[in-house]
Amino acid sequence: MPKARNYRQEYDRYQGKPSQIANRADRNAARAEMVKSGAVHKGDGKDVGHSKPIVKGGSNSKSNLKVQSKSSNRSYARTKSAGMK
Repeated sequence: MPKARNYRQEYDRYQGKPSQIANRADRNAARAEMVKSGAVHKGDGKDVGHSKPIVKGGSNSKSNLKVQSKSSNRSYARTKSAGMK
């Protein structure tokens, strides 16, 4: 039987870090902006993505946001270092 996940430990080690909390707040703000404009709706199964990714210097400005399916937003070409190309 596999060992049960320790969600508390995962949060403490990664998700609870100040940098990750800030990233999550930025993602939530981007989605809220798109909801406000009527581009997405709660429960529609869509993600708000970035034309230029945040990790490559993109921003949460409205001109950099786009509505995508979950599968296309959450997948990207992997490199040996597991970063974005």
